[in-house]
Amino acid sequence: MTKPTISVQGEPGEDQPEPAVFQGLSRYEIRSQLSEISFYLCGEIQASHFYTNLFYTLRSASETDIIYLHLNTTGGDFDTGMQIINNMQSSCAHVITVLEARAYSMGALIFLAGDELEVQDNCQLMFHIYSGTFAGRGTEQQAQIQAVSSWFEKVMQRICQPFLSTAEVDKVLKGADVWMDSDEIRRRLSRLQRAPAKPTAPRRSRKNSAPDAEPGS
Repeated sequence: MTKPTISVQGEPGEDQPEPAVFQGLSRYEIRSQLSEISFYLCGEIQASHFYTNLFYTLRSASETDIIYLHLNTTGGDFDTGMQIINNMQSSCAHVITVLEARAYSMGALIFLAGDELEVQDNCQLMFHIYSGTFAGRGTEQQAQIQAVSSWFEKVMQRICQPFLSTAEVDKVLKGADVWMDSDEIRRRLSRLQRAPAKPTAPRRSRKNSAPDAEPGS
């Protein structure tokens, strides 16, 4: 079937411009360099000065960067672990935590703090209450214990829920250990992915620094 041709005639004697010849669509492309960086948190988490390379990488990363934290740790220094988590949550990069064997205590909290969580087969998570030593006069030690207990409770609620239930967090705060293997971890992560999204505060805002304490693994 022949399609009708529509033309507009100019004034008699007026020169008409030559019609442009269609050459096809033009392509406009912006390329960005994607960086993938891996760190391996293996063994006991130690003093924070051993992790300055990780801190700097997290703080200086761009939105196109992906940072992998591979975990096989029994936990360790609580202050270092919290500094790692705070840098993860302040980073512009997409931070992926990978459970490769076990993540106990502070290692479990670091695992849950990732933007994306990956679980290998035959792994374990374990949550338990802090341990530490306190010095000073009796009233000073009581104040320290009260402050650290309140701090740790908020950390557990902010990082571990809803992966852990309220009842499980209460069990940990009362001294019980909560264990789970890869199958249970994946079941819980799958359940969270299916749950309706709830509005949350932006992850990338910098948080206030926490008070000094010496809880361990």
